[in-house]
Amino acid sequence: MPKSKPSVIVTRRLPDVVETRMRELFDARLNVDDHPMSQAELVEAVKSCEVLVPTVTDTIDAAVISQAGPQLRLIANYGNGVDNIDVQTALNRGITVTNTPGVLTEDTADMTMALILAVPRRVAEGMAVIRDGDWNGWSPTWMLGHRINGKRLGIIGMGRIGQAVARRAQAFGMSIHYHNRRRLPASVEEGLEATYWESLDQMLARMDVISIHCPHTPATYHLLSARRLKLIRPEAFVVNTARGEVIDENALARMLEAGELAGAGLDVFEHEPAVNPKLVRCKRVVLLPHMGSATIEGRVDMGERVIINIKTYQDGHRPPDRVLPSML
Repeated sequence: MPKSKPSVIVTRRLPDVVETRMRELFDARLNVDDHPMSQAELVEAVKSCEVLVPTVTDTIDAAVISQAGPQLRLIANYGNGVDNIDVQTALNRGITVTNTPGVLTEDTADMTMALILAVPRRVAEGMAVIRDGDWNGWSPTWMLGHRINGKRLGIIGMGRIGQAVARRAQAFGMSIHYHNRRRLPASVEEGLEATYWESLDQMLARMDVISIHCPHTPATYHLLSARRLKLIRPEAFVVNTARGEVIDENALARMLEAGELAGAGLDVFEHEPAVNPKLVRCKRVVLLPHMGSATIEGRVDMGERVIINIKTYQDGHRPPDRVLPSML
């Protein structure tokens, strides 16, 4: 007899090709209207399915996991970051957690580089002038920004994405610096021509652009606190395509409003989808609605990783992208 298909609940709408493949392989229940599921809906889901496929906007915390039925064996996150999932509680309940590492590296690095270029060169401000009909013609002293060639880039978190950003920044003539929990091997540092800073405080005080690429964990919550933000030079720019919670957003907004930082490029926010009104009003900020990984190719690749993890688990093997608390 053919092996029964595992029951899978997908919390958000995924690309058609991914959903079609899931329907072929699994007893998949899809979110056709793409509404964000409430906590009550998530609880009902974990009570009935064998595999839950959440996204980064779904909070799968202890309150949800504690109500899971005994049949729930796998939470296959559609995303790299798992700060939306209480991994330890899941493991305590015998539930495996997986993610989709690696597939979003190039897309997120591309968007980071776009922000590194856009903020110092005032791209969004220039577009606004055109759209508002306020352009009176070229002038040698108008809308002046800053070149990035020769500037120091300080990368916080030198994993896959941080290194991909470093490679791009090298091509634009930037000097690469980084702070990381662990220093990279000498061969990697040499290839990136990267300077390691054990002290984050010391690195922040010397950079022209700060780019954040660390995960959101209890240890990195407000890593860029009000105190650390004040260490950054007033002429410097801050770029964040990682997680909004890594920055004290209120402190950042106050400093930008006061002219204590030259500008910022933000793709993520501390209280998404809410955005601090001070950031919205500030002309020196480029704001994007969490688009760093938003490519068709990337979203399909994420879905394929999810399917591989589910299929591997179904076949009785350890999923390739299993997440453990020690990894966070």
